[in-house]
Amino acid sequence: MVAAGPGAHRPGPLKQQNKAHKGGKHSGASHRRAGGRVSVKAQPRRRLRSLNRVDRRHQALQLRRQRKEAVLAEKRSLGSRDGPPHLVVLVPLHSSAAAHDTLRLLQSQDSAVVRVDEGRAGGFALLCPRLKQRWRFVMAEAGDLHAVLDLAKVADSLLFLLDPADGWDSAGEHCLSCLFAQGLPSYALAVPGGTDLPPKKRIDVRKKLSKVIEKRFPEAKLFPLHTEQESWLLLRHLATQKQRHLAFRDRRAHLLAYAAEFVPAQESDMVGTLKVSGFVRGQTLDVNSLVHIVGHGDFQMSQVDAPPDPLSLNPRVVKGQKRSQDMEVQDDSVNGSDEMEEDVKVLMKADPNKQESLQSEVVPDPMEGEQTWPTEEELQEAEASLKANRRVVKVPKGTSKYQAAWIVDDGEEGSEKDDDEDDGLDDDMMEEALSQEGESSEEEEGPAEEECETMTVSECLRDDQYDEKVEEDEQMLERYRQERMDEMFPDEVDTPRDVPARVRFQKYRGLKSFRTSPWDPKENLPRDYARIFQFQDFSRTRKHLFRQIEKEETEGASVGWYVTLHVCNVPVSVMESFKEGKPLVLFSLLPHEQKMSVLNFLVRRHPSNNEPVKAKEELIFHCGFRRFRASPLFSQHTSADKHKLERFLRPDAALVVTVYAPITFPPASVLLFKQRSNGMHDLIATGSLLSVDPDRIVIKRLVLSGHPFKIFTKTAVVRYMFFSRGAARSSWLSSALCLGTHGHMKCHFDGQLKSQDTVLLNLYKRVFPKWTYDPHVPEPVPWVRCESTLPTQEVEME
Repeated sequence: MVAAGPGAHRPGPLKQQNKAHKGGKHSGASHRRAGGRVSVKAQPRRRLRSLNRVDRRHQALQLRRQRKEAVLAEKRSLGSRDGPPHLVVLVPLHSSAAAHDTLRLLQSQDSAVVRVDEGRAGGFALLCPRLKQRWRFVMAEAGDLHAVLDLAKVADSLLFLLDPADGWDSAGEHCLSCLFAQGLPSYALAVPGGTDLPPKKRIDVRKKLSKVIEKRFPEAKLFPLHTEQESWLLLRHLATQKQRHLAFRDRRAHLLAYAAEFVPAQESDMVGTLKVSGFVRGQTLDVNSLVHIVGHGDFQMSQVDAPPDPLSLNPRVVKGQKRSQDMEVQDDSVNGSDEMEEDVKVLMKADPNKQESLQSEVVPDPMEGEQTWPTEEELQEAEASLKANRRVVKVPKGTSKYQAAWIVDDGEEGSEKDDDEDDGLDDDMMEEALSQEGESSEEEEGPAEEECETMTVSECLRDDQYDEKVEEDEQMLERYRQERMDEMFPDEVDTPRDVPARVRFQKYRGLKSFRTSPWDPKENLPRDYARIFQFQDFSRTRKHLFRQIEKEETEGASVGWYVTLHVCNVPVSVMESFKEGKPLVLFSLLPHEQKMSVLNFLVRRHPSNNEPVKAKEELIFHCGFRRFRASPLFSQHTSADKHKLERFLRPDAALVVTVYAPITFPPASVLLFKQRSNGMHDLIATGSLLSVDPDRIVIKRLVLSGHPFKIFTKTAVVRYMFFSRGAARSSWLSSALCLGTHGHMKCHFDGQLKSQDTVLLNLYKRVFPKWTYDPHVPEPVPWVRCESTLPTQEVEME
């Protein structure tokens, strides 16, 4: 059979249709039911003309040209007159890296103008009118973790400064791990110094250094920085290399503050308007949208101004001043008031009807659904009673105050219980159950209570004599033991002796199948779920927003403009941080990104950390452009509709971390840190944002174990699972299976049980994260450097 060529005849929509064959004796029944009606014939789609080989080549060539032109246009706009200056962040990865020599070489370019930026230590701008290029260089210390990560969020290129002999030390290794996990923009490797070595020694050192960086930076080129010509080659490489994109910043407008000014409010000097000047990057900036100051929170803008560009390639010639043709160094003030006062044009002002609201939580109605809620006075009385510094304990007669201070009562034990013992237990339910159990034995305990007395002791007696260092060691040892027991016996717990099992496990249920049994995601939601926002279809909303960004329908300050943002109600601490030399980074927020919801992150344990990390332990999150503190839940990453809770962060599997946090549209990277007692931040896990889904069901499983006491054909009496009369009676266990007064239980099996077998009972309960979101993260203590090229054990600061 010969295939039809490009010019062969093909039948059209009006082709003759022959009469179909009538098969079967009931073939006419359908025609009789139709009553003579004929179905409408669908018009077939117009067939696409198949391209021949020459046309396909032309089409592929056009696509390559379009991509090439897009890349070239991006390179030409970056650092040009119409685009923002090329922002280069210098990151020394070793304590002996000659950073100052690098700055001196970069500033020594011919036919260039250098403007020193005193707002950031070691920063300067480099203008080359001959090449029609402009750069801005900012120095970042590798030990200052927050400064490095904040600058890398907005940097066009990173310039890593290595040591000629060792490459990078422990602080540099930690810095690289965080940067790779957050997302690395375009980068270059420079090796300043090393001129004191003999020529033969330099070649050996260079070969050794190339082997060291091969794993971290495959196919990376090392640029020596000894002369002005080598620095010129480095600048040319930075200007012509392909730009690597970070998704979370390319879809949002952002800028790095070039100058800032704080105007206090009339009501208070602690809050005012912050005027931030900088170059718009990423996307068009709308004055009605919210802006996020990294590390400080979300704010509104009142207006956007257009001051004169301080880094213009063709500056105005001021009368009375003679412009020098050689290199001149000009100092810019910290607040940039001179630039902002000259020829300031108001681009746009915020419209109250279109401006985004700062509301982050839903205000629930406590009386909705005829619910009772305590008054403000009752809440204040409860808080005052919790904050009381004294406690009443029951002690034997003749006990001194010092001895009574070391007696632990029931209330203190309950506050320090593990999550497996106090999840879902209310104090009122516990007291009611215990009172019912103790009615029969009240007469027997009467004489014992008469021999006791109550005594009021001070809480500070034990606190003053407690050794904090010993407490930390004991807590760490206890976490190691719990992690080890959870690995050996996952989810297995012991039935408590002092609490009836029907009270302890009253909120748990049994499932016939964990995978197929239904579970309503709207069942028994906590009160915190009334404060969050939920999407009817999160994926559809995300696609709609990203489609609008691609079409560039927003109006505002375009990319490359030098603008001044008037940010309202900003605390004075933001300006103080900027004066101290910390970078001030601003990101515009997409709609709904200031609202609270339930975020799920897919993370994996970082290999450099091996300490046990328990669920509901406070961690520090770096999610995209945000950082905050929260106590997360860990759960398995599966395709089912229910996910089992993990009590510890597993080192060998990817887990899902669930927290209450502001909405962020993925993709966005996430870094998890744990703060030590000395203030240092350890990187424990890295990953990305998985979803914003409050309906994701996290199930906690408890396993009760028992041993066969009497074995029959398919029946056995199990003991050591419960220990009291009626303890096993609950909604998930029939009372007819309980035997005797010692908690023995009659069980039926589908096969013969052996004497060495263990009987397990699985119980399930849905769990929710705790509302521990805190947007204020303390500054980490700088890392102590160890001179080594290989990843070694970090040295803690004392």
